[in-house]
Amino acid sequence: MIVSPWLWVVFTLIAAAAQTARNAMQRELTVTLGTVGATHVRFLFGFPFALLFLAGVLFVTGKPVPRPPLEFWPWVIGASFAQVLATALMLAAMGERSFVVAIAYIKTEPVQVALFGLVVLGDRLTWPIALAILIATAGVVLMSLKPGAAAQVSAKPTLIGIGSGTMFALSAICYRGAILSLDNPDFVLTATLTLVVGLGLQAALLSLYLALRDPGVLRAIVKAWRPSLFAGFLGALASQFWYLGFAIATAASVRTLALVEVLMAQAVSRFIFKQPTSPREAAGIVLIVAGVLLLLYAH
Repeated sequence: MIVSPWLWVVFTLIAAAAQTARNAMQRELTVTLGTVGATHVRFLFGFPFALLFLAGVLFVTGKPVPRPPLEFWPWVIGASFAQVLATALMLAAMGERSFVVAIAYIKTEPVQVALFGLVVLGDRLTWPIALAILIATAGVVLMSLKPGAAAQVSAKPTLIGIGSGTMFALSAICYRGAILSLDNPDFVLTATLTLVVGLGLQAALLSLYLALRDPGVLRAIVKAWRPSLFAGFLGALASQFWYLGFAIATAASVRTLALVEVLMAQAVSRFIFKQPTSPREAAGIVLIVAGVLLLLYAH
């Protein structure tokens, strides 16, 4: 399959937009469903949409479902566990008083992805790409850390944020490993199959956990099916395009470009909620834009 060298950029931008909307939906659901319940919504209600995506790909291509090799399963199981834990830690960070500081640590994910990608998958980075990752990440941290916030931050939100970023990084690397292990030239089919298997594992794991530990949350999820369904769709849509990006570009490049989520959130804050942009936030935006442009230039 002939792939445009810029197609991963389109996939990443679509995924970032869908994830921004999904995060907002999940944060609202945390109030009524709790951290684990809101985490489960993403997987339980996303799985049926993933099946629809796969059915659509099979119908359009006319190809059979690839048979995953043995090495596919450790990758996808590891990715699934890491993503569940990462999402739970992210939602827990959103409940902390030092929310902004915790999110700044979560957004160190691209640096961690680059390191894990090099060690685990052998995804080597050029110096311009490595510099772009550092510049864009520094911009996110600058935007997030308000004056005096560093003095107020405690160990708990710091560890939650770093832990969430680490788990998201491991999840991205493992999903890319799973997709590559399928060794199929149709990257759309391999990415979509990986999505179905991953969401299926996650939905089953958390359903079993809640059924044993807190069945009341499962009942609450069923009652909140309307907003949960939309959050699940957005989650499946975002993951579909993340995996398409992982199939044709390094996870580090995809997750660095994904920092445009921060710019999207800032735009919503500025133009919809009429909240002014501080000089510090403006400087952070400049660094993010500079890092993203350098990343695209390096590719």
